[in-house]
Amino acid sequence: MHPAAAGPGDPRRPAAVVSGHTVVSGHAVVSGHTVVSGHPPRFTTLAVALVIAIITAVTVAADRPDLATPSIEVVATTELRCLDDALTAYADTGTGWTGGDSTWSVALPGGVDLFAFSDTFLSPISPPTRPSDAVFVHNSFVLRDPDGTLRTITGGTAEHPESLISPADPAHWYWLGAATLLDGTLVVPLTEWRATGDGPLDFGFVGSATAHFDPADLTRPTSVVPLPRSRGIQWGQWILPDAGYTYVYGAETAGDTKYLHVARVAGTDIGSGLRFWDGRVWSADEVRSTRLAEGIYSEFSVTRLGAAGYLLTTMRGGAGLTDELVGRMGATPTGPFGPPVTVFTTPETGRAGTYRDADVYTYNAHVHPAFSTADRLVISYNVNSLDSRVGGDLYRDVSIYRPRFLAVDLNPTGDAASRPGEMPARPACPAQPGPPSPAGSVGPGA
Repeated sequence: MHPAAAGPGDPRRPAAVVSGHTVVSGHAVVSGHTVVSGHPPRFTTLAVALVIAIITAVTVAADRPDLATPSIEVVATTELRCLDDALTAYADTGTGWTGGDSTWSVALPGGVDLFAFSDTFLSPISPPTRPSDAVFVHNSFVLRDPDGTLRTITGGTAEHPESLISPADPAHWYWLGAATLLDGTLVVPLTEWRATGDGPLDFGFVGSATAHFDPADLTRPTSVVPLPRSRGIQWGQWILPDAGYTYVYGAETAGDTKYLHVARVAGTDIGSGLRFWDGRVWSADEVRSTRLAEGIYSEFSVTRLGAAGYLLTTMRGGAGLTDELVGRMGATPTGPFGPPVTVFTTPETGRAGTYRDADVYTYNAHVHPAFSTADRLVISYNVNSLDSRVGGDLYRDVSIYRPRFLAVDLNPTGDAASRPGEMPARPACPAQPGPPSPAGSVGPGA
């Protein structure tokens, strides 16, 4: 269900040494390792002030020698349990969303936070297991009110829920991209897919579009606008408003490798007038779009860290599965982005991971801008299993198919200083979470 890996398997990368500590098989060997109850064992702190990863764009393209080399220090990475626990508590009630992936977020008017999920499990649920008749749809919204109350929006009805958004072809489905509020409109990128076989990785990309919602009515889009489709690029995997432009990032898949692309438009109307970066200039022709970086995953983020530059956050791409969440710094929205440096090693992946299951993998890491500042990022990643059949891993243990959240403390270096004490646009966790919404919360108008 929505895996981003190119194929099955669980290759383990060589141990990585970070400031004298060793990362082995998805675990960091540090003193004071803490196992937190209520979840599969994870590190409350992977990196502390003495464990510093330097993310540096050490290579500048030969045709852009004027660009400075930005760098960033990752001072500490800690799990953000308040978000993990809030979603777990809500999911286990069985009143709406019970698991899913993608996990985009956007701050809406009125203090409401929207989490946009792709493949989604709904009720019924019987923690720690999921019954075989659990409802499954391809996309959903979860809203969080200012008091922390959570509620789910899907298509269909409460009795017979469906995906919130579906293509015209009933054999196809949409997965959601980086939901963003642009000039008061909620813009949700869509990637359309079709099945190519019976396996968990047997699906093919059809094309991209954007769905536009009025934040006052999230039950149906006001329009769906196709995006260019001549190159097979998954446009809308990240959206970055910056300096009067809106940058739309995409992922191109070629064999086992995924490549980063970018387009932009002056203002916010990404449905028309996109220009594509060809390595030197912005072109109206999508065919000229150039590859900015390789070795990304389908979902990622490009975040401006004030004057420090732009951080590309993703899982380390390539053949097979990975447990490495990496960062790559660039001087501009078009890069060039430096080599990947490990920010966090996910503990769940593979037979050596916390589930002791070769089928379990982690993927699709990205930043949540509304919860983040230039020196403290909130990042999520997804957990899944290749054993997604009815009765398989996702049914035996409901905790697998839920996002994990991290807080990553940064220290920009060089000429760019961070802004200590800067507050995020929205707190990641309300002080007092509210009760779950009633059982009728799934479906239009929830």
